[in-house]
Amino acid sequence: MGEKYGRREWITALACGALSSALAAPGCDRSGAGSGGASANEWRVGVYLSLSGADTSFGVDTREGIALAVDEINAAGGVKGRPIKLLFEDDKSNPQEASNKVLQLINRDKVVALLGEVSSARSKAAGIVANKNQIPMIAPSATNAEVTKVGPFVFRACYTDDKQGQVGARFVVETLGKKRLAVLFASDDLYSSGLADEFRREAKKLGAEVVLEKSFLKNETNFTTYLNEIRDARPEIIYAPVYYNAMVPIARQAKAAGIPGSQFVGGDGWHADSLVTDAGEEIEGAYFTNHFSPDVPWPHSQAFVKAYAARFKREPSALAAQGYDAAKLLADAIGRAKGDTPASIRDAIAETKDFQGATGKIAINAERNADKPLVIVQLKGKKFTYHSTVGDK
Repeated sequence: MGEKYGRREWITALACGALSSALAAPGCDRSGAGSGGASANEWRVGVYLSLSGADTSFGVDTREGIALAVDEINAAGGVKGRPIKLLFEDDKSNPQEASNKVLQLINRDKVVALLGEVSSARSKAAGIVANKNQIPMIAPSATNAEVTKVGPFVFRACYTDDKQGQVGARFVVETLGKKRLAVLFASDDLYSSGLADEFRREAKKLGAEVVLEKSFLKNETNFTTYLNEIRDARPEIIYAPVYYNAMVPIARQAKAAGIPGSQFVGGDGWHADSLVTDAGEEIEGAYFTNHFSPDVPWPHSQAFVKAYAARFKREPSALAAQGYDAAKLLADAIGRAKGDTPASIRDAIAETKDFQGATGKIAINAERNADKPLVIVQLKGKKFTYHSTVGDK
């Protein structure tokens, strides 16, 4: 899965710019040692991610994207002549732990900004803490609309589920021409249930019929009963806005029930290597909405893909690209900020317009959400393949 780090990682100084020098540089302490507190010689940025637990793949990919971005920034001289130091914390895929880690990063380590999380539930929980302490936070990939509503210090570098759900529905109804739909989602997950709601609402507006909805609890692993009921309802498309770790058994059990992979459409939570390695044959032909695909034909994206592959020896996922963009967007805002305080950095993030990232052109709107393009990806030959773009790239 690429370069591995400990539970707590420190990336320091200009000497840590390139991977080769980072491994040898005396100022680059990857063991977790170091003292807390603010420093006038560096920008301390806290990063909290699911580096263990159910969503580990998402956390690792995001961490790699962030680390690559900051190494590039530091190699180019840092921001305002000062390097960025990343302080990574593992929230163990748990919302309460995310809140605890963010509080530690703020109180103990005196960070000026935060990056995290992938999960909407964890981002919202930690965002409440960040906002209360007036530390700006950028969530790389948390798409539920409620995340940024917790307060003026919380932002995101991704689109929201209302846009993703609407685009997904329009793609299914207008592009694929399908009108009989089923929905399969996790009722106790903010991301999954929210995306299902948006898709359902837009699909009905477009004249489609949702012939059956089935919900499950996110810790379930046996979906056979749900899938048999869905098969018998004879939908043309099954919309499954779930995470990759649920989609793997769903795809396998669907094949056993006689449901082809091409009948599924999903959301950005599908994009993890384990989906194609563990269920590539079963999910062949399916589509999903996403932030990015490794083969998108955009110059900034291809430059990122090349750099990521050179360092981690594999193609980047959308989560890696989102982490990369969140870190670059934050550095851009620090560079434009009128002061060095968290409040001034917050104001600069809010003023972001026409930021060109690996996932397309980004502008932060009045709700502190990202206006940016959305990508349709298809799974073909056990690979994530670019299909089309919605929005300005």
